[in-house]
Amino acid sequence: MKQNQGPQLSRRDVLGAAAPLVLSASSLALPAVVRTAQPSGFEYKTKHVILVAFAGGVRTRETFGTLANIPNLKRMADDGVAYMRARTSNLGHFGATLSLFTGISEARGIRENTRGNDPTLFEYVRKDLGLGASDVWVSTSGGAQQSNYSASYHPEYGSRYGANTLDGDGIFNAEFKSILDSFGRPREMKDRETDLLEKMRTSIGSGAGEDRVNTPESFAKVERYILDELKGGTVDLRGTGSSDAKAMRVARNLLPVFRPKLMGVVLRDADVAHGNFNAYVEVIRRNDVMLGELWDAVRSDPELRDSTSIFVLPEFGRDADLNTRRGLDHGDGSDDLNYVSLVGWGPDFGKGRVVNEEVRTIDVCASVCGLLGAKARYARSKRLPRLLG
Repeated sequence: MKQNQGPQLSRRDVLGAAAPLVLSASSLALPAVVRTAQPSGFEYKTKHVILVAFAGGVRTRETFGTLANIPNLKRMADDGVAYMRARTSNLGHFGATLSLFTGISEARGIRENTRGNDPTLFEYVRKDLGLGASDVWVSTSGGAQQSNYSASYHPEYGSRYGANTLDGDGIFNAEFKSILDSFGRPREMKDRETDLLEKMRTSIGSGAGEDRVNTPESFAKVERYILDELKGGTVDLRGTGSSDAKAMRVARNLLPVFRPKLMGVVLRDADVAHGNFNAYVEVIRRNDVMLGELWDAVRSDPELRDSTSIFVLPEFGRDADLNTRRGLDHGDGSDDLNYVSLVGWGPDFGKGRVVNEEVRTIDVCASVCGLLGAKARYARSKRLPRLLG
């Protein structure tokens, strides 16, 4: 099959019984940043950054090669900067996604479930800017393994500088929703409900000592947010791609409550492609709808619309040809696998700009770090070229 690089764009063109709530302090690594010369006193308009890891393996052929699948991402690209050849490494979903946050290529086993040793972007930003835990968040769709993106084991950083992590599918499920019935009613909670709520509370990261991540005030705010979220319909998102949809909805609803300085969103449902191409396309389309919700929430907020930047990119692509199951694996070494599309939108960025020169997916970290004024001392990436307006 002839490989397709996608068209050139024009300027116009918390918690279940089996999976307890993950709400911990951790973070994602960002690459070292070298600032370009700027006038004395220069300050970026960007005060908030959202990084959407469109993980699960997504080819450009099904995104910018099939624009009907991504009307919202296309609109974002038309109003921002689109990189059509972002080089990535096929390190497995866990490792390749972690690389986006650390700025270092991270080889990890498919079932590995531990933090890395390289600081994440969340740690860099929290430490350098002196931010509290409620300023930095990760919303995930992949359960306990993805909570490892929030912080590293690095001795200079670690969980005390990590991000609060919410697993949308683990927290906002039908089983956990029964806790809501205990609030506002003059009856005692059942033992099981009490246990679940207590797990939720202790998972929020309110312990004492250097690992403390939430003040009593922010702790109460988190708890109120979770209960409101359960009432607000996130739990009712079902069907193909529902885990990703929940993670995106959680991120959208976090914005007006916490106004985070930095938020990561980690998706994964596109990996259904191994056995079902049509379901994979359905995930891409649904995620584009949810991305539109998130983007609209930013643009409709008077504070956030002129101060928020968004990056969207997969961790890697997929094979050029269908497998024997009429699905798509990720191991053929083709350009469809090794190059993805990356979109940046924000107040400091170019408008309607298409960049066809090769960049690296890990370079998004240096760009995020630089925008917020942090230094990713141990990362190995550089600023994305031609990003700024």
